[in-house]
Amino acid sequence: MARPLQHALRISTSSPEQTRTLGRKLAHLLAPGDLVCLRGDLGAGKTTLVQGIAEGLETDQPATSPSFTLLHQHQGRLLLHHLDLYRLGPADLADIGVEDLIGGEGVVVVEWAERLPPALAGDRLDIAIEFDPACDEVRHFHLSGRGARAGLLLDQLREENDAHPGD
Repeated sequence: MARPLQHALRISTSSPEQTRTLGRKLAHLLAPGDLVCLRGDLGAGKTTLVQGIAEGLETDQPATSPSFTLLHQHQGRLLLHHLDLYRLGPADLADIGVEDLIGGEGVVVVEWAERLPPALAGDRLDIAIEFDPACDEVRHFHLSGRGARAGLLLDQLREENDAHPGD
């Protein structure tokens, strides 16, 4: 009998390399149309996680923060659309065509996703990143899913993390 989907997962990392490894693990599970929404304070590790996702998708160039260009696109095994909404308002989202990217042929990863209008964020994987108050290097990743596809991603990531916790 198949076990039910659990729509929450917590993973901790203790270095930027472990954060990139988590991103690579996630990248191997992503499929066209997936939306990953990242939340966390400045310096929490959002861009570091995206760097791991880009590496796992074997993109043509490393991911960098798109804070000033708003959107980076990287071709790899899948097209990666990397958005940073830190400096954007709702009108800006329409200008760059975010609604056309979400659910399209590539993977969309959004930093500062709390600024994404709810109407655009249906089925998605939410990742909230927190600093550990006891140790500057430790980050806690709280993953939750909205929708069937996100639930499946969480189950797969849970299995992958249980099988290879420190990789």
